[in-house]
Amino acid sequence: MRTVSQSLSGKTAGDENFPVASRLIARSRRPIILAFYRFVRAADDVADNPGLSADEKLALLDHLADALRSGARDPEAEPLRLALRTQGIAPKHALDLLDAFRLDAKKNRYANLDELMDYCSLSAMPVGRFVLDVHGQSRSLWPASDAICAALQVINHLQDCGEDYRRLDRVYLPQSILEAHGAAVEMLGERRASPQLQGAIAELARHAGAMVERGGELVSRIADVRLSLEIAAIHALARELAGRLQHRDPLSQSVHLSKFEFGAICGLAAARRLARTLAPRWKVKRRTRA
Repeated sequence: MRTVSQSLSGKTAGDENFPVASRLIARSRRPIILAFYRFVRAADDVADNPGLSADEKLALLDHLADALRSGARDPEAEPLRLALRTQGIAPKHALDLLDAFRLDAKKNRYANLDELMDYCSLSAMPVGRFVLDVHGQSRSLWPASDAICAALQVINHLQDCGEDYRRLDRVYLPQSILEAHGAAVEMLGERRASPQLQGAIAELARHAGAMVERGGELVSRIADVRLSLEIAAIHALARELAGRLQHRDPLSQSVHLSKFEFGAICGLAAARRLARTLAPRWKVKRRTRA
């Protein structure tokens, strides 16, 4: 049987659609976030490996859980286990993500939006909650963070919907939404989305866009300035991509951002957030000088 390390895709944080512990994050916070990312990336690679059976995937995911909890030797889990112990953070968020990957190993279809959101509560929301915990932020921020993280997950699903179907026979588009537009799962295997499938994709993209807007308050409520800049950048990226997916066909058109677009959107959003953060301080200084 393969080990976790033998199942790795080689994908790194730099390959993701959204920033992962970018330089906007304080240097002291980045190591634990990157250790979390590497652990989650390893588990994701196991769940997405078409060469493994469901039972093999579940066994490897259970091994990762044991390594995180009890210290069983595994190079993908040990850095996170040590970092969590050093900072006194429980492994709950990482373990919740493993439950999502267990679902991926067994479940290939989602009946409705509620089922998909239940999946996102395990596959996406723990990521934002973990980052907030690392920064010592209030758990009252979790609902706004959850909305953004679920939106990011849906956006990724839509971007990769054709590849997921062809490679893994996995479909995250809820069956109820497909049926409402007269679309069928098999349409995801075509080179171009039919009008029916495009309608279903656009509807789910609109739902993602609504979640992005609901989570927008998170940016201004974050006490850590550097984290607020990172989240502002992520929020802007999510808004842009959710908008694109309402009008573009992910089977035949690019719905990913170029490096230039990625950098420009992140930079502008972070700059605007920084200006809003500093504006009250500038006003105070002017009054003091006067």
